[in-house]
Amino acid sequence: MSTKKFAAVAAGLTLAMGLAACGGEGAGDTGTDTGGGSEGGDAVEGGTIGVAMPTQTSERWIADGNAVLAGLEGAGYDVDLQFANDDIPTQSQQIDQMITQGVDLLIIAAIDGTALTGQLDAAAAANIPVIAYDRLINDSENVDFYVTFDNFEVGVQQATSLLVGLGVLNEDGSEGDAEGPFNVELFAGSPDDNNATFFWDGAMSVLEPYMEDGTLEVPSGQTEFEQAAILRWQQETAQRRMEDLLTSAYSGGTELHGVLSPYDGLSRGIITALQGTGGYPATIEEGLPVVSGQDAEIASVKLIADGTQFATIFKDTRKLADQAVVSAQSFLAGEEPEANDTESYDNGVKIVPSYLLESDIVYEGNITELLVDSGYWTEEQVESGQA
Repeated sequence: MSTKKFAAVAAGLTLAMGLAACGGEGAGDTGTDTGGGSEGGDAVEGGTIGVAMPTQTSERWIADGNAVLAGLEGAGYDVDLQFANDDIPTQSQQIDQMITQGVDLLIIAAIDGTALTGQLDAAAAANIPVIAYDRLINDSENVDFYVTFDNFEVGVQQATSLLVGLGVLNEDGSEGDAEGPFNVELFAGSPDDNNATFFWDGAMSVLEPYMEDGTLEVPSGQTEFEQAAILRWQQETAQRRMEDLLTSAYSGGTELHGVLSPYDGLSRGIITALQGTGGYPATIEEGLPVVSGQDAEIASVKLIADGTQFATIFKDTRKLADQAVVSAQSFLAGEEPEANDTESYDNGVKIVPSYLLESDIVYEGNITELLVDSGYWTEEQVESGQA
């Protein structure tokens, strides 16, 4: 393997140290109400924090909302938690209402990172600090802080897992026995989500050298972000695109070996298309193409355990929620939150100070170590595929 290739993928194998246990409950089983809005108990002395989450159609965002709610209430704050069901006007109205009601701080996971300028202007006018949660809010000087994972590194890990599945690399980063050429297709996230381009850029930093030397080929020719992007991260849209690719680029008997997918929901749609339109078998061992993923959603964790999906990226939402709470406490104490990155996240108006967390690649062989032993999911949930 060339030095350039090894350097690009070595970073993808960095593992986060020390996962905080969560009392044995799965991420989707916090025991907290996940309705459209929730309010805290009697901790009025801490003030009120508005939390705007994008949707309840993804178990990941339900888990995030519940974790932030529990952390803030445990720290003594009242909480107004709202889910917007992936509707931009709904999220805008929810944030407007929070500002009108006089919340002391906002934590926002934006649906569209460019659609909240007016709301952030109003928050600034009311001296309400704004923390962007996992998704950067763009085109506004009034984003005070950003808590997220190292999203470029997440993309590196996604691409690394694909290469491991193809046998080009081993899990330890060393060169594998497989030489290719391998036919792959590329999927990207929603173009209105700032993270999607970071995932893509990280993945392509790993894959492009292999595409240039012929180890990887993309028969569809669709190698640009705009061609691969899936609006709103919709599983059904990913399934239709995969079906179209199979019909247009693989109908003549060309075999597909792997698919870069940046999210587990997309991965499941891709796998459905592969097993349907593509006529591929049920498992990778039997010849199903290798498919990557992200978020360690329980349905995909079961698919990995069953040998159907190859890997996912574990972003521990408990860690992200904890960091959001710590950052909120700093603001409300009149202090600046600790940032570990002050260069990477330019929202078009300013560099937003950020705190980046690490993520892990989940393969079949380390599900227990990363997800069960840490209390994120239970063995029973992994076996059933249900939270």
